[in-house]
Amino acid sequence: MKRLSILLFSAFFCAGLQAQNKFNLLVGTYTNTCQSNGIYVYEFDADSGAFKLKNSSESVVSPSYLSVSADNKFVYAVNENGPQSSVSAFGYDAVSGKLSFLNKNDALGADPCHLINDDKNVLVANYSGGNIAVFKKNTDGSISEVQQLVQHEGKGTNVARQEKAHVHMLAFSPDKKFVLANDLGLDKVFIYKYNPTSKNEILTLKGTVDVKPGSGPRHLTFSKDGKFVYLVQELDGTLTTFSLDKNGNLKAVAETSILPKGFKGGTGAAAIKISPDGAFLYVTDRVDANSIAVYKIQKEGGIELVEQISTLGKGPRDFAIDPTGNYLLVGHQYTNDIIIFKRDKTTGKLTDTGKRIGLCSPVGLVFTRV
Repeated sequence: MKRLSILLFSAFFCAGLQAQNKFNLLVGTYTNTCQSNGIYVYEFDADSGAFKLKNSSESVVSPSYLSVSADNKFVYAVNENGPQSSVSAFGYDAVSGKLSFLNKNDALGADPCHLINDDKNVLVANYSGGNIAVFKKNTDGSISEVQQLVQHEGKGTNVARQEKAHVHMLAFSPDKKFVLANDLGLDKVFIYKYNPTSKNEILTLKGTVDVKPGSGPRHLTFSKDGKFVYLVQELDGTLTTFSLDKNGNLKAVAETSILPKGFKGGTGAAAIKISPDGAFLYVTDRVDANSIAVYKIQKEGGIELVEQISTLGKGPRDFAIDPTGNYLLVGHQYTNDIIIFKRDKTTGKLTDTGKRIGLCSPVGLVFTRV
């Protein structure tokens, strides 16, 4: 009897572990180049790399970037559609993967390309609009009309790409006291004090940090201890490391390039993320490079290149690492697929599993718990 109890406990324990390693993968897409419903939800097994489609939205226009609420009950999406761009809110049932449309409101800026949320607000980066739109959350998870619009002004040195402000990404500081905003058009990172309960002064400018002229800051991520910020610049492939203090001050401490020595082709750095254990940094590059660089994070925030490999597709705009750190998935905007790489947790290196998710123009990937 005792042996049977042990066996039953072991079976339940193993089943529990297996269930814990299944997650939802949410994918935002462009809908103007091929057939797409908008947002797709897949079940992903982080033990085997297996996946299956669970659900999708219905006729959502170009939800290129997604942000999931901390309680896992709501999904927010930008609808990247030129001057007619908007921001949408959805109820989210993680078990079924069902997305229930709640409402949408005008983004008040063309081509929103990134957004973040907390329990009070949804903050949106409008790329072509060159501004930040802040929406309040309603009790049912829907969003208000824009409560604050912060406009950036100016231009950069690259006439073709920096003719005006282009806000490309927003990020809460680890302590949630500040919001960092990368402006590709102005070669600046804006630092805003974050006042979540304010009615219409949610963001107040603390200061800005300049980066190399013509480099075009795109995306950033934080070290696991929150003391360093890694910023990738889209236009020239520069990767800058900043220190971050408790007062929200950024100071550049190191700079390198994600481009291989002697590389002469087109470049367009895209996504930058850190492994769940905080030990490795990953950065994708598009246009002709179509690669992902792997860096080991050293003490005091330094980075050391481990490898740089092909992403096996064209236009690796975004990628996601599953919460266990076993797999890294890269979405390709132009070859319409998601490549599943196995990740070595010790070395950080990536190996192609041969597994592919075929999908129209996947450009935003995020894992959630089930």
